[in-house]
Amino acid sequence: MTNKPIAPRGRLFFANPGPTNIPDSILLATAHATIDSNDPRFVPVYEECVAGLKSILRTTGHVFFYTGSGHSAWEASLVNLFSPGDRLLVVETGHFSEDWSQMATDLGLQVTTVAADWRRGCDPDAVRAALEADHAHEIRAVCAVHNETSTGMTLPVERIRAAMDAARHPALLLADTISSLGSIDFRMDDWRIDVAVGGSQKGLMMPTGLGFTGVSARALEAHGRARLPRHYFDWSRMLKRPMRSFVGTAPTPMFYGMKESLRLIGEEGLDAVFARHARLARAVRAAVRQWSGNSGPQLFCLDPARLSDSVTAVLMPEGHDAERLRAATLGRFNVSLGGGLARLAGRVFRIGHLGDLNEPMVLGTLASVEMAMKLEGIPHAPGGVDAAMAELVASA
Repeated sequence: MTNKPIAPRGRLFFANPGPTNIPDSILLATAHATIDSNDPRFVPVYEECVAGLKSILRTTGHVFFYTGSGHSAWEASLVNLFSPGDRLLVVETGHFSEDWSQMATDLGLQVTTVAADWRRGCDPDAVRAALEADHAHEIRAVCAVHNETSTGMTLPVERIRAAMDAARHPALLLADTISSLGSIDFRMDDWRIDVAVGGSQKGLMMPTGLGFTGVSARALEAHGRARLPRHYFDWSRMLKRPMRSFVGTAPTPMFYGMKESLRLIGEEGLDAVFARHARLARAVRAAVRQWSGNSGPQLFCLDPARLSDSVTAVLMPEGHDAERLRAATLGRFNVSLGGGLARLAGRVFRIGHLGDLNEPMVLGTLASVEMAMKLEGIPHAPGGVDAAMAELVASA
């Protein structure tokens, strides 16, 4: 006989920061029979989704959809707004700001990065200084990731807008909301964001595969001057189609899922959704702070004001591998954690706490992490789950 590892029983505890848990009612809604996107029965569903998504983006601008992940919306934002050789200013936040920069470079754009410590985040004054130094106004846009999933840090995008205003610079402001929309307060129009990039698979609690961009009138004007090659992502082509979105077939089942997602968010109330995310995030951070004793794991983000309410990045003690811990939580307890990305691979694990989530799910995840640390001999101070429970009771 061979000693095969026994597959863990029970439902997978999915504590990854994206994709996220999908409520059963959304799964059932997406299991919809094929329907023509021009069918009179579908058109109201689509229009309801557009209106509902605008309410979460808090915008009156246009929304374009793409069959693709959030990366598709990134690319759409770039090819629709810029011409070969245009300059962009990218605010460094972590892996995903680097990824967006690389995409822009691959598309023939020039990228200048506002450098930042990944554990502390960017100083908006550095953005202002970079823009003030651009006397000829060659920088066409500032690109900022609102919530950096790799580091567990939120960027105050409203302060980036204030820095742009202080510099009196005409650049567009592009914001990635992929891991913040529907989890953390985001105000596209109030913060005068020209393009908001998003995806279906995180705060909206849907399957991966529907990307979108909210677009201001100012951005649409810039689109008219843009000369980067495009076809599938071309907003001008989309505006001529009946749905004023998509070039090609629309993924109609996803909109039945989005309709149910918007219903669930509306039923709870958007402010209550944000409050729930903040409460669960505080509980996770309380556990990590407790574990940090005895030279244990610690919060990666060092700025308390910028700690993310949708994902917590945890830095492992020196000499201990985050991937080994992740393998233990998944193999022994059927709990899936996020891994460290790019330069943080093996050094960081991430606990996602966004989307369809409640207190027992968070506590179960934390208990599994604490058991895995004990089994793997990772130094930590016990009692993280108790600390999380105390935080949840205090905020009940």
